[in-house]
Amino acid sequence: MNEYNPLSSGDVDLDGLRASIQRLSEKIVLVSDAVINLSQNRIQLEGKIEGAQKRIQHILSRLPEQSDGRQLNLLGEAIPPTNAEDDSEPTTH
Repeated sequence: MNEYNPLSSGDVDLDGLRASIQRLSEKIVLVSDAVINLSQNRIQLEGKIEGAQKRIQHILSRLPEQSDGRQLNLLGEAIPPTNAEDDSEPTTH
């Protein structure tokens, strides 16, 4: 005769539950690690963006005003001023 033994089926259910909890715990750890990595990456990217914005602002601050007809020097190299007299052909008077 088959007797119902609640402990044996309960043990199987309990083992399955423990295994499920263990899998969920491992997944939670993986998700937590991913969140930490994403947060660190975001902080790094924000720093890079801030640096790029500062470089762009520096370049923009060096641009001459629209009324200024001088040549642009964005690289900071010394460019001698051009004179209209220097561009003409030498005369042989």
